[in-house]
Amino acid sequence: MTRPITAGVDGSEESLAALAWAAREAVRHGTALRVVHAWGFEPREGAEDRQAQERWVRETVEGAVADVTGRHRGLEVTTEVREGETVAALLAAAAASGALVLGSRGHGAVVGFLLGSVGQQVIAEAPVPVVLVRAGDRAADEVAGHEIVVGQQGDPQDSAEVLRFAFEAAAARGATVRAVRAWTLPPLFAYSPGSLKLLDDAGGLEPYEQKALADALRPLRERFPDVHVVEHVEMGSAGQVLLSVAGRAQLMVVGRRARRTAVGARIGSVAHGVLHHAGCPVAVVPHS
Repeated sequence: MTRPITAGVDGSEESLAALAWAAREAVRHGTALRVVHAWGFEPREGAEDRQAQERWVRETVEGAVADVTGRHRGLEVTTEVREGETVAALLAAAAASGALVLGSRGHGAVVGFLLGSVGQQVIAEAPVPVVLVRAGDRAADEVAGHEIVVGQQGDPQDSAEVLRFAFEAAAARGATVRAVRAWTLPPLFAYSPGSLKLLDDAGGLEPYEQKALADALRPLRERFPDVHVVEHVEMGSAGQVLLSVAGRAQLMVVGRRARRTAVGARIGSVAHGVLHHAGCPVAVVPHS
């Protein structure tokens, strides 16, 4: 990763956790950190002056950046404070970034960032991976034994970008990759002579799924020979299987289709479920 890692900051506890996570990741990858804040003027009691409000915004961002640079000497940091629509600003910043990191409010009656229009649109439309970080995330959570968990599905080319992001993160951290492939029994009408022969050659459904995962991982194993890999094939829905191993993850990586549909860009049910319920940071990686 050579392009900067960008963090969206609004002064909230969760966005500050996202900034801290982004700074650590920038240090690991030897790249720059970019901090972006988009704001719109809102007349408020005691703060009706536009210049005063902008000054407060800039001071808030500068304070957050000062804390990060104090902990990571030598880290190159740039800041961008722009007045305008939040989604447009974050998507523009993402286009020039290696990844975009945002805060997520996490669990509760209102799940927070994800269900808001800003998070939903940014995750669905960003051309680069978007990482969601919860308030309370700490560097201490990134300990030995905590894995990079990544979901793999489809053919090798379907998940190549998702797996690459996970292996790069693991290599930078010295972590293990747990590659998860979930499978379910197909409906009877999905069987065809061709598919039955493939299953026959593989020795059954589960061996077929194990081979599919091994085939998808092979190029990444060759590219990252020092990364330890655990191959995890389990029957069940992808979201449920991923969440069943979330407790051992320091980062979870899932994919979403980059192409738009008739109803616009979509996050996908697996990514949506994991973002709702995983306690660790979650990276959503667009793929073709």
